[in-house]
Amino acid sequence: MTKLKTKRTALDAFISKKAEIDTMLARLTALSADHFNAAPDQVNWGDVGSLDHYAELLKRITDSAFQEGECAE
Repeated sequence: MTKLKTKRTALDAFISKKAEIDTMLARLTALSADHFNAAPDQVNWGDVGSLDHYAELLKRITDSAFQEGECAE
């Protein structure tokens, strides 16, 4: 396999994975705009727990992406 073919394959895989992430981010943004499907007059502690869980997972991602928190050098 030539170096150009390897690079093209890696670039294609990178672009594909980026598109996958962009789709997930767009879905999360839309869900957030809709208050994560929670009716304001019916919000309960379970809803808070769900958001806390989402925030924890996203923090792990942003810490890794930006070398912050536990991922800081």
